[in-house]
Amino acid sequence: MDMKVSAGDVVAVVGTNGSGKSTLLRILAGLSRPTSGTVSGRPAAIGYVPDRFTAHERMSSVSYLTHMGRIRGMSTSAARARGGDLLTRLALVGGPDAPLRTLSKGNAQKVALAQALLVRPDLLVLDEPWSGLDASAHGVLGEFIDDVAADGGAVVFTDHREAITETHARSAYAITDGRVTRRGGHRAGAPAPMAELVLTVPADGAVPAEVDWYALPGVADAARRGRHVVLRVAREHSDTVLLTALQHRWSVDAVAGVGSASGNAAGADAPRTDAGSAAR
Repeated sequence: MDMKVSAGDVVAVVGTNGSGKSTLLRILAGLSRPTSGTVSGRPAAIGYVPDRFTAHERMSSVSYLTHMGRIRGMSTSAARARGGDLLTRLALVGGPDAPLRTLSKGNAQKVALAQALLVRPDLLVLDEPWSGLDASAHGVLGEFIDDVAADGGAVVFTDHREAITETHARSAYAITDGRVTRRGGHRAGAPAPMAELVLTVPADGAVPAEVDWYALPGVADAARRGRHVVLRVAREHSDTVLLTALQHRWSVDAVAGVGSASGNAAGADAPRTDAGSAAR
């Protein structure tokens, strides 16, 4: 395989379970060594979120982040303030003082994301980062990715949902039968047309059933706003999502086209230097 990641890139790595995505990301982050070949140009500041973040410590979430920040050269006060700000932005249930061992999978994932962003990363490596996150945190994670790329950092992530890859990645590498090949992304080529669906609680007061919106095809973002749910969906899948919403007793408040899935491409035209490459 031959892979290159440059400053300002947002790259998705896609493939089936067991294809080697996590191994490739660990090599990119410097946590595993390739059996042959070399990795060159890896920056010093790397943020990494593993596919499984198991935290059973008694310490609080903000204490853990303060400790991790000090390991990375931050002062105690700066690490605690930065950690608290990130947890607040991610809306950690229980707040910054929630003990790690009491957190659900989704909230533990928020702590994992916060530790990867304590120091501004030149390379941010994310293994299934949306797994378990609630709808509001999905949007915040997208903002984090755009912020890193806009600041000249590179982001590499994996996710099994095509809509997520199409929305956030500017390019992609696919792993098939042990080979890694580059393929175009919607941000790199023709943008994918999107639709915004606004759903609401029915006027008769009936309580609609909960839906895992991200499990539906084409859903890139979902946000709960009081009585409303706002979805960004690939237009080709909007009918399927609307039908599912109606079947779960949601009412349709509005449907609108929102152009493409390109989102915020800030940083795409920034000077590009190698952030990491690997060959075997």
